[in-house]
Amino acid sequence: MSIIDNLIERAKSNKQRIVLPESLEERTLTAADRCLRDELADIILIGNPEEIKALAVRLGLNHIDKATIIDPQTSDKTEEYAQMLYELRKKKGMTIEEARVKVLNPLYFGCLIIKSGDADGQISGALSTTGDTLRPALQIIKCAPGVTCVSGAMLLLTKMPQYGNDGVLVMGDIAVTPQPDASQLAQIALCTAQTARDVAGIEPRVAMLSFSTKGSASHEVVDKVIEATRLAKEMAPDLAIDGELQADAALVPSVAAKKAPGSAVAGHANVLIAPNLEVGNIGYKLVQRLGGAEAIGPILQGIARPVNDLSRGCSVEDIYIMVAITANQAMAAK
Repeated sequence: MSIIDNLIERAKSNKQRIVLPESLEERTLTAADRCLRDELADIILIGNPEEIKALAVRLGLNHIDKATIIDPQTSDKTEEYAQMLYELRKKKGMTIEEARVKVLNPLYFGCLIIKSGDADGQISGALSTTGDTLRPALQIIKCAPGVTCVSGAMLLLTKMPQYGNDGVLVMGDIAVTPQPDASQLAQIALCTAQTARDVAGIEPRVAMLSFSTKGSASHEVVDKVIEATRLAKEMAPDLAIDGELQADAALVPSVAAKKAPGSAVAGHANVLIAPNLEVGNIGYKLVQRLGGAEAIGPILQGIARPVNDLSRGCSVEDIYIMVAITANQAMAAK
C-alpha cells in the first residue's frame, strides 16, 4: 500500500472535522463531494447554503447534502465568534466592531470554529494567498507550544528507492520562513520530523543540510546550521539528527562513509532540512522537475491545529489528498 493510500485509510478510520472555507470554488466543492462520498472526513463548508447547493447541482455533485454548511451572515455563532476574536486581538488594537466585520470572512470564521473546538483543521488557498490563509490561523489558533515560527514541509515521492525510506523523503522549510535563525531552524527540524511521523508514517532520520560536511568549510551560515543542530538535539535528545551535512553525505552511504564516518544519519537521511527558504524551495522543485519526483504539499507545520495552504493551481486530487493529510495531522495534534 502506498503512502497516499495509507494516509487515506488512516483518515477514514478516524474521521476528522475539516473546514473548507472556499466553498464556492469549483475544485474545492468537487473535492468536498468526493470526500463525503468516500467518508474521508466530516466536511464543514462556509457560505450561503442556497448558493453552495446550486453550484453542486450545476457541477453534478451528489453528496454535498452530507456536509455541514454554515453561513456567517446568519449563524447563531457569529456574535460569539466575534467576541472571541475581539478578546484574542484587543491587545493588538482590534475593536469589537472590527471583529464583527472580520468574522464574516470565511477564513477567519473557519479558524474560529477550530478555536472553539467544533472543527479539527482547515484548508484554503485555491482562491486565497498563503498570507490570507496563515494570517487568521496565527491570530486565532496560534503556534503550537514551544514553536515560534511556522514552516512548510514537502513530501517527496521519488523514483530512487535507494534514498530515504524506499524513495520517500520529507523536506522543510520550503514555503514560509525566508531566513530562519538557529533557534527557528531547530524548530523547523523538529516540526518536519513530526510531519514525517504523522503524514509519511516514517521514523525520521534528520539531516541538517549545508554546503559543508563536518567542518569541511567555514562560514557563518555553516555555523548557524551547526548551532541549530545542537539546539535540536537538546530539544529532542531521542531524535536521530545530524549536521552539518552536504546533500550527498546525507543521502549516499558511500559518500557518508568518507565524509561523516560514524554518523547514524549520514547516508540514510529521510528528512532534509534546508538552511533557508531559498534553498528549500529551489531544491524541492529541482527534484520534482528534473528528477520526476511527486511533490505533495506544502504541508504547513508549527500551528497548534492544522491549517493547510493550497496552490491556486491545485487540482481536485490535490485538495482531496490535502484533506487526508490535514486529518492525519489533526489526529496527531490531539
